[in-house]
Amino acid sequence: MSEASLDNRRKILAFAAIVEVGTGLALMVDSAIVAALLLGVDLTDVGAILGRCFGITLVALGLACWPRPKRTEDDSPAFRAMLTYNASIALYLGYLGTLGHLRGLLLWPAVALHAVVAVLLVWTWRKERLPLG
Repeated sequence: MSEASLDNRRKILAFAAIVEVGTGLALMVDSAIVAALLLGVDLTDVGAILGRCFGITLVALGLACWPRPKRTEDDSPAFRAMLTYNASIALYLGYLGTLGHLRGLLLWPAVALHAVVAVLLVWTWRKERLPLG
């Protein structure tokens, strides 16, 4: 593939990543407005909650797709995206369980699962960066 073609692909990928991160942030801030502007519908409380979860996912997707000038193993887009997603969704679900007073059967196990995955990702990242001996 030519250098110009790679440069064009990176520009388009960057644009797409910006759009997804922007949409995700908008959904996280006020998913009801996004639904009204995009679909012309009103959201229920459950729809707003799921819209925010979708927003978190779009932010992670945007981070995963952001083009990098140099790709290193300890700073991969997939790593950043998974860490962002797991930490954010754990915090949001925890918020829903405490301040939002929601109590589904799998809410707290889901919070714990995502928090553990986020901690494990940080642990492996720190372990790679610590000097041995």
